[in-house]
Amino acid sequence: MESLTLKTAPHVKGEITLPGSKSISNRALLLAALARGTTTLTGMLDSDDTRVMRGALNVLGVQCSGESQAFSLNGCAGAFPKKEGAIFVGNAGTAARSLVATLALAGGRYAVDGVPRMRERPIGDLVDALRVLGANIDYTGNPGFPPLFIQTGTINLSRPIPVRGDVSSQFLTGLLLALPLVTAAQNKPATIEVVGELISKPYIEITLAMMAQFGVKVEREGWARFHIPAAQFGSPGHYAVEADASSASYFLAAGAIAGDVTVKGVGEGALQGDVAFIESLRAMGCVVTCGPDWMRAQKAEALRGITFDANAIPDAAMTLVPLAMFAKGETRITNIASWRVKETDRIKAMAAEARKFGATIEEGADFIRVTPAAQIVVPSVGIDTYDDHRIAMCFSLMSLGARGVGTTINDPKCVGKTFPEYFGELARLVGN
Repeated sequence: MESLTLKTAPHVKGEITLPGSKSISNRALLLAALARGTTTLTGMLDSDDTRVMRGALNVLGVQCSGESQAFSLNGCAGAFPKKEGAIFVGNAGTAARSLVATLALAGGRYAVDGVPRMRERPIGDLVDALRVLGANIDYTGNPGFPPLFIQTGTINLSRPIPVRGDVSSQFLTGLLLALPLVTAAQNKPATIEVVGELISKPYIEITLAMMAQFGVKVEREGWARFHIPAAQFGSPGHYAVEADASSASYFLAAGAIAGDVTVKGVGEGALQGDVAFIESLRAMGCVVTCGPDWMRAQKAEALRGITFDANAIPDAAMTLVPLAMFAKGETRITNIASWRVKETDRIKAMAAEARKFGATIEEGADFIRVTPAAQIVVPSVGIDTYDDHRIAMCFSLMSLGARGVGTTINDPKCVGKTFPEYFGELARLVGN
């Protein structure tokens, strides 16, 4: 297995312009594909996950022209040119859930599958909601999980569509993005009813804001009911993707631990809810300043442990685990049941790898508690990453600061899912 050893780096300093947001990039690709007209997309993330979405759209007959981060896409106005095909979704959750919903309502014959881990990630709640509509979906492996076979169904909008909100917000996002295909065709509105507490609300806010920019304005009653009008997506002409706020968390944490780092391309006016990560940094004692499209984190005199409800920002909150190991006192991260069904079981994985540094970890169904060691231990073995980009980036931070230690990251190329140049950018800041 390939590995990368990071030497101890007492100081980091500098600026970084972040790559585009994965969440926004994949939504923008699908919206542009479904819309009337041609959309020019700029600032796009070029990573494993966005290549999965582009590959799926190519199978469906939607073509992109241009470079990897700036290109034009000719929309199909809700009717894919190719009505059958094998769609590979890798381990890209956003792509998988939104494509399954779209294909189920678009009409045609499609086989949907991904990597082995995707076959362990639940999709049953989304399939149940689509079947209420009349979608024709069969499991071809274990019930409740991919792979799936989708055929044309008879879609009926006469009653509200229930969908669980407490497992993954991507189920609701998939329905929201797909339903205009039917509401426009049938000239009837649709209503979604969320069952249980909706997690990751900022990601739904991204979906709603982007749908409005592509011409479909959804009305909501709190977070329980969503009303989709009888309207078709239309191209805004040009769509600029924000830099990735989740990726910002690693560099802001680096500044908090070991110096002074400014991230550019995303700031206090961002569409992405993950910018709220800065509030956890401030609570831990870090000095954070922001502008409309930048954020700066400076080393804290002493980081302190906190209790943090991560329901709204589960991805960025992972970065609190390494931060907690540099802090005084315990840190408790709560409301993270969704970590269990991500690229890996992230609660279990983060706990196992944090223990390698001597930390005392308690893990529960929906929380993790970190009590740092008096002296951070140099791991005797490499840090396993479970083919999960965020685990690799999180534990790279253990090499930083006065208490940092040399750290070997196994399978470092897994960061290609969202940030292929991550380790090079971190090395540049260390070199400054």
